Amino acid sequence: MSNQEDRLKTLIGHAKEYGFVFQSSEIYDGLSATYDYGPYGAELKNNIRQYWWAAMTKLNENIVGIDAAIFMHPTVWKASGHVDAFNDPLIDNKDSKKRYRADVLLEEHMAKYQDKIEKETDKAKKKFGDAFNEEQFRATNPNVLRAQERINGVEGRMKTALEANDLVGLRQLIIDEEIKCPISGTANWTEVRQFNLMFATELGSVSGESSTIYLRPETAQGIFVNFLNVQKSARMKIPFGIAQTGKAFRNEIVARQFIFRMREFEQMEMQFFIKPGTQQEWYEHWKTKRIAWHRALGLPADNYRFHDHIKLAHYADAACDIEFRFPMGFKELEGIHSRTDFDLGNHEKFSGKKLRYFDTETNESYVPYVLETSIGLDRMFLAILSAAYEEEKLENGEERVVLRIPAALAPVKVAVLPLIKKDGLPEKARAIIDGLKLSHNCQYDDKDSIGKRYRRQDAIGTPYCITIDHETLNDDAVTIRERDSMKQERVKISEVERIVGQKVDMKKLLRQL
Repeated sequence: MSNQEDRLKTLIGHAKEYGFVFQSSEIYDGLSATYDYGPYGAELKNNIRQYWWAAMTKLNENIVGIDAAIFMHPTVWKASGHVDAFNDPLIDNKDSKKRYRADVLLEEHMAKYQDKIEKETDKAKKKFGDAFNEEQFRATNPNVLRAQERINGVEGRMKTALEANDLVGLRQLIIDEEIKCPISGTANWTEVRQFNLMFATELGSVSGESSTIYLRPETAQGIFVNFLNVQKSARMKIPFGIAQTGKAFRNEIVARQFIFRMREFEQMEMQFFIKPGTQQEWYEHWKTKRIAWHRALGLPADNYRFHDHIKLAHYADAACDIEFRFPMGFKELEGIHSRTDFDLGNHEKFSGKKLRYFDTETNESYVPYVLETSIGLDRMFLAILSAAYEEEKLENGEERVVLRIPAALAPVKVAVLPLIKKDGLPEKARAIIDGLKLSHNCQYDDKDSIGKRYRRQDAIGTPYCITIDHETLNDDAVTIRERDSMKQERVKISEVERIVGQKVDMKKLLRQL
């Protein structure tokens, strides 16, 4: 088993043991690619959502939010192109009977060559130290150039095949590259077929009278069909955005890698309506804004990279992903897309209703262009969990597992721990919690030794622990312990609320944006 698989397994085990994520319907042996969020998972998820929502709607006067229904008129999905074109190219291995996405097999194949490039570069970096010129090395090293040539060749052929919907060409590329099934180790592949990802259901109680509707595969369409409602009721002027978070559903045939790819997941999307012709500057603007949102969390900067799309959707004139270094390697975390006037134009055509904006300054009416930012909440959750998880060896030889979750997002902000369960210490601890719980999610714990209690809080990512001891009764002071450094400081009880508030307040993140 690879280190990556090991790390993912470790994360899955930790997430279950400490109440972050459970397999859905586990007592019935589970339902694949669906997960439930436990007590700490639900809190972390809420905090990520709140950080995104505040960054969008509080910090931008020209962005407002909505909450659209999951069920929509079926023609919405004709207009959006999902009924005809929302397909994945799938291929089966005849020996293992396992099914794969053809494009993902090729992307993973290219990633192996990219890994070779990174290893060669790291090796040279260590060898030459400060004298190392990375740009020159990548441009001249024969091994790097060979690997890059292979990537470019596969990428070029894949792009051509995907754009032409050439499924035979896609299969041929897999065979030419000698890509084997990771389970059977053979290249005994079926033809590539297209598979629509939408879940269909029926509206209406009597069979025959019902009509087919779909569980939404994305949240964006709820924004587009409400464009005029929002623009008029909230008196918005272009450029303006509409933000939404909510569940989406995709019948993923190849769903794996824990909560990275699920059949029921949550999106955080913002559609920004702009004047045609200004899309390039807004595209660059939102790329900068969105990477700043990620970087403010303080996770390692080399965990992020931009990746331009190999195949542009037929409606897009620019598209890239912010990729994150998950335990499975670099994968898409957020998409930034310039969608032109495809969405509103198509809904205008299919609905017969005008979806135009009248610009009072220029006296012209037009269908706005759209710039989209779209991030998976579950993927963001996994990104934070995987970057935060650390097995640390301490100076005294002990080990601890710690989740270094950014303090503002931590499920529990502060734990209050009476040293022993008597002598008035629990009462004092309860009084402190009563002062803190109006502002923060707190936890009271008086079981086991203080060391074990610290370890439990480290494992769920609690940034601060407050210990009440016998001295507290005399000097009205407590010990605050910080999770990451494990440093302890004696402070007055009257100062606790201010100190904790400063350290865990989400405003600290928002001020960086």
